Amino acid sequence: MPADAQWLTTKTPGIPRTRDGKPDLKAPVPKLANGKPDLSGIWRAEAFAYALDVTTDFKPGDMLPWAEALAKERGARFSTDHPLFRCMPEIGATYALTGPFKLIQNASTLAMLPEGGPYRQILIDGRALPDDPQPTWMGYSVGRWEGNTLVIESGGFNDRTWLDLAGHPHTEALRTTERFTRKDFGHMEIQITYSDPKAYARPWTITVQADLMSDTELLESVCNENDKSSRQHFVITDDDRRKGQAEFVVPADVLASYAGAYNMMIAGKAIPASVVFENGRLFVAPPGAGRIALVAQSETTFSGYGAPVVFRKDASGAVTGFVIHTVEGDQEFERKR
Repeated sequence: MPADAQWLTTKTPGIPRTRDGKPDLKAPVPKLANGKPDLSGIWRAEAFAYALDVTTDFKPGDMLPWAEALAKERGARFSTDHPLFRCMPEIGATYALTGPFKLIQNASTLAMLPEGGPYRQILIDGRALPDDPQPTWMGYSVGRWEGNTLVIESGGFNDRTWLDLAGHPHTEALRTTERFTRKDFGHMEIQITYSDPKAYARPWTITVQADLMSDTELLESVCNENDKSSRQHFVITDDDRRKGQAEFVVPADVLASYAGAYNMMIAGKAIPASVVFENGRLFVAPPGAGRIALVAQSETTFSGYGAPVVFRKDASGAVTGFVIHTVEGDQEFERKR
């Protein structure tokens, strides 16, 4: 039977289209009656790497010792106590990194509706952030326009959320500044600056690109907050802990041989990605933004995605690509020639 109630075959009204009926994502930015850019729409950012680890661009000393120790402790537990796994919220800025979200805008308010909830409102009516707010999960957000960029400042967070899946903490002193710039009808740049002087030595900024998801709608996603049975599946053995704490030593020349340009193959389509060797460590920079540090388990097998990353070589020993084995299926990467 057709699932018409899901609206997945209904064309979104108001979207400019090309002659063949496809969305014209390069059309001009839509405007509200007040002349400001209208950010409304369903968006998805290519930011998987930052969702896993928002600090991958850090240098030694950028994180205060207590915060670094806590992140390592959470990593040793494989982040099994992440608030997300307990049906608790993430901070507002993180929702732009982890999945589809819908923006609904008028002259005074921007509403953000992540597919998994909860909602978030950004007040753009000229008010300032409260001076001494009651800490909340989502914090308080106000926005102002700088030209065609909406600048969103947020504060008043509690310290119970994590910045990413890797377990990087923050305190109630956290402040975030987001800059949303709709470049044309279907593309938006999002910059997020994090500042927490009680946990990090300096503010830092990440940049991601978001694409409009046209002719679709959000689907309901519900987390069973009171269902404790699912947590029993997070079982960590002593062998898991040893593997997580001990890294196989791979010669630097071998690690360097993996660095280069790759194509992620999806349905026969090549999407650029890369592997970077820097300061003795190997990183994967997947499509989108950010990068993920790889931890060696053998000379060719690494972890870093929460899944095995295996490099492949031909008979002569030349690297031909790598594969990421996930429960959803293998992700194939071919080395560019």
